[in-house]
Amino acid sequence: MYNFRTDMADERYDIFKASCDENEDVPGIFSCQKKMNNQINECIVDVCTKEGEKTIGKPIGKYVTFDLKDLKYADDNEIEESAKIIATELKAIIDDKLNYGKDILVVGLGNQYVTPDSLGPKVVSEIEITRHLKKYAPEYVCEGAKTISAIAPGVLGTTGIETYEIIKGIVQNIKPDLVIAIDSLASKSIKRISTSVQICNTGITPGGGVENKRKELTFNSLGIPVISIGVPMVVDLATITDECLNVLVGKIEEESNESKTVQEIKNSCCYDKIKSALIPTDYNMIVTPKEIDDLVENMKNIVSKSINYALE
Repeated sequence: MYNFRTDMADERYDIFKASCDENEDVPGIFSCQKKMNNQINECIVDVCTKEGEKTIGKPIGKYVTFDLKDLKYADDNEIEESAKIIATELKAIIDDKLNYGKDILVVGLGNQYVTPDSLGPKVVSEIEITRHLKKYAPEYVCEGAKTISAIAPGVLGTTGIETYEIIKGIVQNIKPDLVIAIDSLASKSIKRISTSVQICNTGITPGGGVENKRKELTFNSLGIPVISIGVPMVVDLATITDECLNVLVGKIEEESNESKTVQEIKNSCCYDKIKSALIPTDYNMIVTPKEIDDLVENMKNIVSKSINYALE
């Protein structure tokens, strides 16, 4: 399997597609794209078979990615419009998995004290919770409303407890019908940081994108469906170096006729070689933009509103 260095299913699909004949379909995978408005594009990657699962290293299921062009710093109207577009797809996935149940647990994965990893806990703080109201103040809850609870379990380094162990215990006690997990993801491109939202119906493996995998949160591990929502917030240094070299080579190609020499540079500057050089010196850092505080706040607003709209 390829070293995809990304959590994003559409990026993995594109990487594999680029390595093959781009006119041929990828076996076991269906992909399509749709323009939602002038700023938002939707890409669906359906992994349909075990062959497709093996090809891009993603479990069988549906992966929907929204690219929010020029929305790193969205105003209130743009946030509202984006949230409603994402909520429509999210609601369809929830309804497909819920099977008439109404009890939903929202889980904010990540470390609230580390900004690039704080998206999950921040989103949870904005979710409209109803479980306690239905029990203690039912007059304030609309008839037929879903029962929504939420938790930000923290990370192993601050709690000493695996995230899976916490969530499994909660699931066994309150018996929700569905889990929605929010997490920060890793991307292969600097451009994707805080500009994409990925929804999938297969669950999630926390820390997978930064090679710090914890036990998965999936139907197999929890016994109930798990929908994950993720936003790219980091890339590793080898990826950035590889991307910057590609930009540099492209610039040289524009300004030079020495295409053979340039092609030789491009072929020699691959991600795997860069990573192998950086790892022994502990230089393959996980990197995030200097504006990450603002970017996380922006995406927190979009994702939390999307969930609230989808669960209305």
